[in-house]
Amino acid sequence: MINVRWGRGQCPCVPDVVTAMQMMYDVNRVRKDFPILARQVYGKPLVYLDNGATTQKPRCVVEAMVDEYYNVNANVHRGVHFLSQQATDLHEASRESVRKFINARSVNEIIFTRGTTESINLLAFSFGESMVKEGDEIVVSAMEHHSNIVPWQMMCARKGAVLKVIPMTDDGELQIDEYVKLLNEKTRLVCCTHVSNVLGTVNPVKEVVRIAHEQGVPVLVDGAQSTPHFAVDMQDLDCDFFAFSGHKMYGPTGIGVLYGKEEWLDKLPPYQGGGEMIKNVSFEQTTYNELPYKFEAGTPDYIASHALATAIDYVTALGMDNIFRHEQELTRYAMDCMKEIEGMRIFGPVEGHDAVISFQVGDIHHLDMGTLLDRLGIAVRTGHHCAEPLMRRLGIEGTVRASFGLYNTREEVDVLVEGIKRVAQMF
Repeated sequence: MINVRWGRGQCPCVPDVVTAMQMMYDVNRVRKDFPILARQVYGKPLVYLDNGATTQKPRCVVEAMVDEYYNVNANVHRGVHFLSQQATDLHEASRESVRKFINARSVNEIIFTRGTTESINLLAFSFGESMVKEGDEIVVSAMEHHSNIVPWQMMCARKGAVLKVIPMTDDGELQIDEYVKLLNEKTRLVCCTHVSNVLGTVNPVKEVVRIAHEQGVPVLVDGAQSTPHFAVDMQDLDCDFFAFSGHKMYGPTGIGVLYGKEEWLDKLPPYQGGGEMIKNVSFEQTTYNELPYKFEAGTPDYIASHALATAIDYVTALGMDNIFRHEQELTRYAMDCMKEIEGMRIFGPVEGHDAVISFQVGDIHHLDMGTLLDRLGIAVRTGHHCAEPLMRRLGIEGTVRASFGLYNTREEVDVLVEGIKRVAQMF
């Protein structure tokens, strides 16, 4: 059993020799931390390549949750008893872990949410209520996930605003020249994904931010698909808002983060009302709490925040640069092998491709391919991947998507390639 009475940065369930782990990345050792990878599906060894949807969890993350439930479970904040104070300490230490992980200036800039989707919805409501009026414009890119489209459409409908779209090339890259033309005195916010969950495109978000800031326009970056794969730095990106999910980076489901520059969060009204987000309440008037609690109504998922911090400890111990190099090598190897398959069509840029490959083979329907690969023990994602506008831009209904994580191997890529060939032969 793990003793939860340790501070952040002293997690006993991550590798003890951090320096050694960062010097040499041993994927076989890493895989031992993920019990689910040892199971079989339909009598075949599981090959899990659906990390873009959610990642598997290392043992230490699950154990951290179990141990806190069994030993330190109490509602956080305002409790004077020992367990409440201990749970509060763990919860707020987790906020500091997130701050350090993304290099935010202050814990006041770290808002805990249920995930990227809620983070964006929070911003769409609060920013829209206070900063957007009829005729104003919100800019998104052509490759956004529905979570970074629909909340802005809903806000535009409420406020009478207009949604503008940054176009992309046939190769899956943003057309920056056209983006510049979209910005004007009516532009209130630019929303851009850091990495496309379909194409693997790593967008030039620093340039997107710089161009917007020259016009005095703030920027939201959707970091759901970047944060698990390479280091992100809020001071370097200089974006005004950044959202990501715990479950995509080896943490638990139901926890995520909205980062916002303090000067922006101070301006925005609360998203929800209830406990914790208040300072004083009367039937005549309510005053709101300070940051970050102004945006965290109700009991937070303090168990999940602690587990998210444990996941951060885990990937930090492995080294984000090591994870990036491992996944890049794996992605390049997979693309080289897959290109040799007759009828293979890979979507997205050739260069600067992150750890996701979306593809079609000949006339085989993506659902048929995914279903038959599953019978071989290979877990991939099929469909439009919550990016229907992007699919229409590509002129297709959907793709098969293989997405890689820190525990995937060349041998698993070989199994995938042979599986695709086997399915292709059936058609």
